[in-house]
Amino acid sequence: MASDFCDLATGYVEELRARGQEIDATRMLPQDIADRLADDGFYRLCTPHELEGIGATPENLAQVCEILATGNGSAAWCVFIGATSQYMFPAVSPRLLKELTQQPNLITSGVFAYSGTATQLDDSGDRWTISGRWDWGSGCRNAAWISGGVILHSPNGEPLLDSHDRPAEARAFFRPDEIDILDNWHTSGLRGSGSSSYTAEDLELDDYRIATVEALRSSASARLPIYRFPRFGYLALPIGAIALGMARDSIDEALGIAKSKTPTGSNRTLAARPAFHREVAVADASLRAARSSFYEDIATAWAEAQNGICSLESRRLLRTSTVHAVATSIGVIDRMYTSVGGTSVYEESALQRHFRDVHVASQHMMVAEPVLELAGRVLSGIDASAPGL
Repeated sequence: MASDFCDLATGYVEELRARGQEIDATRMLPQDIADRLADDGFYRLCTPHELEGIGATPENLAQVCEILATGNGSAAWCVFIGATSQYMFPAVSPRLLKELTQQPNLITSGVFAYSGTATQLDDSGDRWTISGRWDWGSGCRNAAWISGGVILHSPNGEPLLDSHDRPAEARAFFRPDEIDILDNWHTSGLRGSGSSSYTAEDLELDDYRIATVEALRSSASARLPIYRFPRFGYLALPIGAIALGMARDSIDEALGIAKSKTPTGSNRTLAARPAFHREVAVADASLRAARSSFYEDIATAWAEAQNGICSLESRRLLRTSTVHAVATSIGVIDRMYTSVGGTSVYEESALQRHFRDVHVASQHMMVAEPVLELAGRVLSGIDASAPGL
């Protein structure tokens, strides 16, 4: 399975490279590409077989995202969000699941952040009023279904509590015409991901369109390894994979440029200069080391998930190796961008696109500095549970 989807992803790379300027200009993934990615099964890659998915592993998802990112980071990002947004499928009602799976190759999008509220209209709980704003809604302009995290409230506005006496968390599932998608994705990088914000204001939905985290935990799928794998690690790891893919392509791009470019004031090509040799050797060694750690920690966590809940140590390693993969990739891309000089600044250069895209990717909360702070507290023995990992 893994090799099949890696081969499929490889088949997109040249087209994604060739259409990079178009993807950036439209500020979303062209629908024809999104539709073909859906037809090939990328958006349901890790969705369980029982829910009409492919049932692939987190490592498979990372590999696919890494390969696609060598062609275009925005395209890989949309696959990442589309695939992980189906994480809540085991928690949805039978009626909603039927609607979600009646189209075999559904394009989905969603924001996990609980930045909305769902308030019961009355004590029956049959209807809810949804209000909120969800940012970084990647792929929402391509999707047939879009979800957003919500906190549940009673008719009087008080938060409903889950079995642990914490505010109950859920996902609301929207059709695109039920929400307002804002035209606010004007960014330096990942332009083609279409990561617009979307809002809902007093939107009434039937109860079957709300899926709770508690329902996920009690579902039959909760016993599957994909749901024993660290949740935050799973949601973050494609970011590391995408960064690694862009970094690898940046090295390849710099090597290609160096063979034909003779810097101003020199009589040797860039490829003949010792300074460039050092730059590319350091970049390659750094990237291979970060990639090795990244996939090793995914494999360790997955092996644990086969038999039970993953250990705190595996959760820590998974998150830190993902953040490290992003940080290392930034360093590699920056080095390659600088090493080839002015050639890298033009729009047709893959180097400038990777440079912009990786710096935007690094701003995602799942790979931000607080992750390392939390991991450091675990490593220091200060935090023995760290649910945020």
